Amino acid sequence: GYWLYTFRKTKRAVTTLSEQEFVANYRKGQIIDLREANVFKTGHILGARNIPNSQLKLYINGLRKDQSIYLYCQNQMQSQRAALQLHKAGFTDLYQLQGGFKKWTGKIKK
Repeated sequence: GYWLYTFRKTKRAVTTLSEQEFVANYRKGQIIDLREANVFKTGHILGARNIPNSQLKLYINGLRKDQSIYLYCQNQMQSQRAALQLHKAGFTDLYQLQGGFKKWTGKIKK
């Protein structure tokens, strides 16, 4: 029951994009890497801003509600939680990378 409830809430809050869809659109908005800083430094998607999921509440007011937000983490679980938190805070244009960074095959910055 709880899993189904969370799944439906997440579906309303965030749109999951394939890597191709993510690449085609993320330059139009804010791209947020939700992994911890030490992991971010080992490699991240070009143009990403590091806001660890554990610190999202501290930085939420620094995000623009008038721009799309593209989220990714290591395997998509943290981005779903972050999307729910952002949606609750009034953000509506939210996207996440399908499969997370571990499935990413595009360019990265180290």
